[in-house]
Amino acid sequence: MNTIKNILAISALAMGIAMPVSSFAQATMDHGKMAMSHASDSMTDGEVKKVDPDNGKVTLKHGEIKNLDMPGMTMVFTVRDKGQLATLKPGDKVQFVVIQEGGKMVVTDIQPVR
Repeated sequence: MNTIKNILAISALAMGIAMPVSSFAQATMDHGKMAMSHASDSMTDGEVKKVDPDNGKVTLKHGEIKNLDMPGMTMVFTVRDKGQLATLKPGDKVQFVVIQEGGKMVVTDIQPVR
């Protein structure tokens, strides 16, 4: 019986130590998420390949998207504000911000490079 009490006491102590450590790890993760939200504000260089204003989409050949840890490639993006597509045409050099939202890559800002 004493052995069981000792095991329970040791387990309780171990849990007491582990719980604050896990909450510390969670707090550390939250700071990491905050850092990622600031990273999402960074602009990525790209070149317009195709503009589809009716569907609010743009095809971009882009460099590395650091906030999404994505290598450079050519892909189609949904644009949050279709009005930003009005002045774009294939061949334009742009800088843009893209986030992952609801399983889609969404351009939140796109600006021609002058």
